[in-house]
Amino acid sequence: MPTSEDPPASGGGEPVYRVFAVKYAERDARRGEHFIGGDPHDDEPMPMDYFVWAVVGDDRTWVVDTGFGPADAEARGRRLLRSAADGLALIDVDAATATDVIITHLHYDHVGGFDQFPAARFHVQDREVAFATGRHMTTRALNHAFTPQHIADFVLAVHAGRVVFHDGDAELAPGLTLHHVGGHTDGLQIVRVRTERGWLVLASDASHYYENMQAVRPFPIVFDVGDMLNGYRRMAELADGPAMIVPGHDPAVLARHPAVSDELAGIACRLA
Repeated sequence: MPTSEDPPASGGGEPVYRVFAVKYAERDARRGEHFIGGDPHDDEPMPMDYFVWAVVGDDRTWVVDTGFGPADAEARGRRLLRSAADGLALIDVDAATATDVIITHLHYDHVGGFDQFPAARFHVQDREVAFATGRHMTTRALNHAFTPQHIADFVLAVHAGRVVFHDGDAELAPGLTLHHVGGHTDGLQIVRVRTERGWLVLASDASHYYENMQAVRPFPIVFDVGDMLNGYRRMAELADGPAMIVPGHDPAVLARHPAVSDELAGIACRLA
């Protein structure tokens, strides 16, 4: 667990954080669904996992994204294994008292559980809210990954003073920064975190799988392909090596990083 047995999250110099990934849902999928233009092995299985993340410091925890709920799971044919709140509770992060949640973008699987964080402020890019509420949402090609009710609820949160807008790159705290990359959506942002292993980047959907960015084969749900490709380069610049970039939906994340505990193998891992 990210409590008693872990080393301290800072070591006498610049603050460092512990970073965790928690799986909350999954779906069956095929290789051809994950690359623009398909794949020579289109029908080969390539399952997709759904994660939320926690960035844990000495005196403050930041949650990244909020998952989705039963209604989206049923409507979209996903297997919801646990709520984001229940998943975070497994690593001793209390969604009910979390003060700050970073929303990488407003697709259903990243903002659909935001009602589970009643005390939080939500950090989002200006361009993402403009995108999700503007003219591009009149076309199915771009609006299908958004759930309209989530966007309406998010706008209500704006009016309640619970949303913090960022215009491009921003420092949230020493060792924790946001970086606008776009691509998948117009306002997609990634998260850069200083850890004991160096700078780590939570890619979210800037790269769904390791293969998207490493083979430079973009994912087909995309607003701007050029921005998506530039995002791969930007993440490489921000991270301390390829192993320090964590894609948003790859089951290999849980295989490449140590489980938080034996009981949480396949559910929660420590990224750094």
